[in-house]
Amino acid sequence: MSYSAAIDPNQVGQYEEAADSGGGYFFDQVLEYRVWCCANSSTKVIDTDDYKQNNASNSNHHAYYRAFATYQRALAFAASTQNAETPVALVRQLEWVDQPSRGVYIHHKGERITEWQAEWLARGTREANDIPDFLQKHTQAK
Repeated sequence: MSYSAAIDPNQVGQYEEAADSGGGYFFDQVLEYRVWCCANSSTKVIDTDDYKQNNASNSNHHAYYRAFATYQRALAFAASTQNAETPVALVRQLEWVDQPSRGVYIHHKGERITEWQAEWLARGTREANDIPDFLQKHTQAK
């Protein structure tokens, strides 16, 4: 599968670390790809121009992520780095669907930034009628 590159490569690594996680069914833009890593105090972290690093530390262990403009570079980094997780996509949603409970769907508007499993990008970016069509289909299915 081919994954879209980040909408603005110059912004990669500049987004807030904290983001919602998953959900929403639809996305509008890919902001960056993140590879989360867990390291202890003996892990050597090497910096290059290929990525940006952000840290969330505690005393002896810290989680950090590297941000990339493309999925391919993120995947290559994850494959060659000890304690690296599978890349996730940081996406912007301008409209999305929340499912607070089974069979209940709520349409939201406004900016939301969230981390997604990269595979979810296969659905493609949100089109004008996607959410109304989705809600109509799921309402009729009841």
